Amino acid sequence: MLVGLLAAAILLPLGTANAAQVGNASWYALRSTTASGERMNPNALTAAHRTLPFGTKVRVKNLHNGRSVVVRINDRGPFVGGRVIDLSKAAAAQIGMIGTGTAKVSVTPLR
Repeated sequence: MLVGLLAAAILLPLGTANAAQVGNASWYALRSTTASGERMNPNALTAAHRTLPFGTKVRVKNLHNGRSVVVRINDRGPFVGGRVIDLSKAAAAQIGMIGTGTAKVSVTPLR
């Protein structure tokens, strides 16, 4: 039994690395420099996340309508409580959240 618990404890981080994060998303369309140093392009499929490494690709799924988009993390944020990701305007349009401004989403890192 102890061996099983130790094995589970060792494997847990591997399983959670690709686990979906669920929360609210918002979108932005500024023309500023991102935290990664590149210019923010509202027409690119990019996003801001608090902790994922720059360049990480994630699938963002709108839990209200089932639409999803793959984006590349190139910025830090969001800086509003309860939000897990800020999408570019183009990414937000693809999952149908431009009008509402926010949406409940799942964010899943891709390998």
